[in-house]
Amino acid sequence: MKLHTFITIGRLEALSFLLLVLIAMPLKYFFGFPEAVKYVGWAHGLLFVVYAGALVFIGIDKSWPFWKMLVLFLAAFLPLGPVAAERWLKGWANIESE
Repeated sequence: MKLHTFITIGRLEALSFLLLVLIAMPLKYFFGFPEAVKYVGWAHGLLFVVYAGALVFIGIDKSWPFWKMLVLFLAAFLPLGPVAAERWLKGWANIESE
């Protein structure tokens, strides 16, 4: 797996988290539309599992240390965490290629 693919998955996961929290949950609790959380939540859950699987796959493929994979995994629990970790990850990838 390429680093660019993993970063794209992280961006999609972060976007789905924001959609869930900022759009779907207000639709459910303020406008009585629980289907929004059902479908957006399902999509977010799927993207989270894909992100975690891709993280394990690329981490093993690139021989990343456990602490690095743990930090990237924990970043997925924060709004825009994978996007914030992206800059750090790209910098680390540049160091590896030198």
